[in-house]
Amino acid sequence: MRRAFRPGDYLAILAYLRPLPTLRLACRPCARAWARALGCATTLGFGPRYLHSTGQLHKGGPNTGLFLVVTTEDAEDAEIPEMGTTFGRLKRAQARGDIRALLARGRRVAHVHLKRPEDVSGLASL
Repeated sequence: MRRAFRPGDYLAILAYLRPLPTLRLACRPCARAWARALGCATTLGFGPRYLHSTGQLHKGGPNTGLFLVVTTEDAEDAEIPEMGTTFGRLKRAQARGDIRALLARGRRVAHVHLKRPEDVSGLASL
């Protein structure tokens, strides 16, 4: 991300995590560390929720964003009735689709897949 940064950019952390209070708290130091390291504004959105609001800006606004997409293994997953898939698979497909849409618009995107949601606190040291 550091090599892709340009003055005037912002960093959007797009976390496909359950927006639990503990995970929100774990993401904050990561966002602050990246903001300090890059010297830019940093946003944090939880997917797929952010897709309906800021996700549109990321793809249609000016090309001033760096996007860090974070996915994890789900500790628990549930079948979607009558769909033949799980909510975890659907969420991962949404993350892949968002990455592809950002790349198609020439956006600068990195993807990190973590084994456990709690590992998000380690992203501050990347």
